[in-house]
Amino acid sequence: MDRRSSRRWRFLSLFLTALHLNPSLCSAAATKVSPRTYIIHMAKSEMPGSFSHHREWYASTVRSITVASSSTKLEAEDPARRILYSYETAFHGFAARLSEAEAEQLESSGIPGVVSVLPETVYELHTTRSPEFLGIGPDVSSSVWSSVLADHDAVVGVLDTGIWPESPSFSDKGMGPVPARWKGACEVGRDFKRSCCNRKIVGARIFYRGYEASAGSINGTSEFKSPRDQDGHGTHTAATVAGAAVPGADLFGYARGTARGMAPRARVAAYKVCWTGGCFSSDILAAVDRAVADGVDVLSISLGGGVSSYYRDSLSVAAFGAMEMGVFVACSAGNGGPDPISLTNVSPWITTVAASTMDRDFPATVELGGGANSTGVSLYRGRRNLSAQRQYPVVYMGGNSSGPDPRSLCLEGTLDPQAVAGKIVLCDRGISPRVQKGQVVKDAGGVGMILANTAANGEELVADSHLLPAVAVGEAAGEVIKRYAKSAPHPTATLTFQGTKVGIRPSPVVAAFSSRGPNFLTLEILKPDVVAPGVNILAAWSGAASPSSLATDRRRVGFNILSGTSMSCPHVGGVAALIKAAHPEWSPAAVKSALMTTAYVHDNTFRPLTDAATGGPSTPYDHGAGHIRPLKALDPGLVYDITPDDYFEFLCTQKLSPLQLKVFTKSSNRTCRHTLASAGDLNYPAISAVFTEQPASALSLHRTVTNVGPPASTYRVKVTPFKGADVIVEPKALHFTSQKQRLTYRVSFRTKSPQSAPEFGALTWTDGVHSVRSAVVLTWLPPL
Repeated sequence: MDRRSSRRWRFLSLFLTALHLNPSLCSAAATKVSPRTYIIHMAKSEMPGSFSHHREWYASTVRSITVASSSTKLEAEDPARRILYSYETAFHGFAARLSEAEAEQLESSGIPGVVSVLPETVYELHTTRSPEFLGIGPDVSSSVWSSVLADHDAVVGVLDTGIWPESPSFSDKGMGPVPARWKGACEVGRDFKRSCCNRKIVGARIFYRGYEASAGSINGTSEFKSPRDQDGHGTHTAATVAGAAVPGADLFGYARGTARGMAPRARVAAYKVCWTGGCFSSDILAAVDRAVADGVDVLSISLGGGVSSYYRDSLSVAAFGAMEMGVFVACSAGNGGPDPISLTNVSPWITTVAASTMDRDFPATVELGGGANSTGVSLYRGRRNLSAQRQYPVVYMGGNSSGPDPRSLCLEGTLDPQAVAGKIVLCDRGISPRVQKGQVVKDAGGVGMILANTAANGEELVADSHLLPAVAVGEAAGEVIKRYAKSAPHPTATLTFQGTKVGIRPSPVVAAFSSRGPNFLTLEILKPDVVAPGVNILAAWSGAASPSSLATDRRRVGFNILSGTSMSCPHVGGVAALIKAAHPEWSPAAVKSALMTTAYVHDNTFRPLTDAATGGPSTPYDHGAGHIRPLKALDPGLVYDITPDDYFEFLCTQKLSPLQLKVFTKSSNRTCRHTLASAGDLNYPAISAVFTEQPASALSLHRTVTNVGPPASTYRVKVTPFKGADVIVEPKALHFTSQKQRLTYRVSFRTKSPQSAPEFGALTWTDGVHSVRSAVVLTWLPPL
């Protein structure tokens, strides 16, 4: 580790220590499993001329491995049969079953063409009013978006748990023929016929070889070995991206209205990569590779894994290849908040999406026998409603110890029926799923549940479709109810449900669960990129899954309400499809720039966006550039464009070896030209200045903007004042005389008072019509 990296690590360690967190982010020890799946990245340009096809070369590479220690059944197997996938489009390489010794030999023996050997990684899913909330309601859709979509058919690839094709959200009524350029297919399987695809669902594929190689064969009787979605997550995200308008959609009467996706006239291609045991990286890579070859315009990927480096993150490598082919890639930030440095999918060529609330809620009330009322949320709608005119006994099973009490968490097997039967049980949030706690209370004879947030969740409220009368309340209300339950001689309460309420203020609010920055790998690249609706989102659901996803829940619904960055990601994917349809010539970086520079950072009370975890203002480490604003993004005025070569030059600043850099290249001829003075000089729509010199003095960064607005225009700059440094922009005005003209400016930062914590602000170019805003972060690394 060089001095600069050491100081960055120390800064991040101090960042964590200040928040009383453990800086050991990647401490899980790898379990030795033999055999297992490995992903082998290959330099295709180094394929010997003796092979007519790279598949023959890959089989020969496996065959060349010799293990002197022993002869095993695995070694005797035909090398071609040990190869699970061959990757051909987004990047080059293959996935194969190898023993640990073979993998080590393959990586260390210098076999020509082998770039890296990575073990299989398991990714996790990051688990309809939003069009109107985003300003793209039906009146706007008909007048603005429909016309551009009619001229350019956008196809969004959704990597998830599959799709439920019978949902009315996937009706193709009124849609024209599938575009001739589309090369996708509709794969058949259990309960999924070719007729399940239509002019809306233009493709459906499954990827399971990596999963089966690691977890065993998929049980065809309990799980659909086909594109059909048994889980519901994939159907929900696909409908959020591009679902057709469905009037009268609701969940048990909640959120009733017309449900539709962000791009209701876009096409959907479903790539099923997630199964009951998880989402395996070899399958995800195969899906990205196939989706790019099929011809998708946008990829929406609501899953993620750990972050250790750019070149060892398989999804990062695949997304780089997709970006090179002109595909916009949106990924969820993760649900690790409010802990800092909890982000996944931090590569600069990925658009990383955080989650926020909308101005809609589902209020419910806890009325205590002592007269105090607490407001919470709930999606309960059943036949076991409690009477508003009657008070019911309340019990809290938590003790007085400082540590967690399994009874207070209402974990399975912890509640004594004699103690809770006929009572409302107060449960603490954490460890087990929220709805499952209600099932535990119900099984023990309880008549209702109050679900109280702990410090980890603060005042953030997430509504659930509980199996018994239940209300979720914030931490403060939870503490009040606990004190009452412990001190009153005969504590009582009742629960009431108010249905759906819109116009909530303030909104949006950054969700507490949304993962936070800074970017662990590169402080100069601000992450997340943007925030979008991800709390209490109504969208289509699988007919094979209950709304709670509990096996004991026999209810079936056409629409469900979910929360997570899994829900915010497809909002951005759908809006990207709209922008791509309006501007088919734009690069993925230009689309991303439009989303970031037009985002807003004030809520509907005109105050800075709030962080639900703290109740105070959120920062760019929480919301990125801000909350997406689709109509503004359609006409951003200026864009910060980035080419694949620029991203490669960024990687050249990351101290990667020539072999590690080859992971991102399709040709051995690509070498570093060192066109960037530092990572901060990447033409990113946000600006992050990192002071590394001691004493910190000055640094300069450069940006280039492309005019996509009126040919003749003049932009003038405004910069937020900072305590720690003076900021000088040269020139202070940009004079454009034509469209697509590119102009460069320099931002100089001169330290006047180094700060112990990062400072946040903005740099904005305005022409009187457009405001092109870049978030700015200043960070002073501590001395060694």
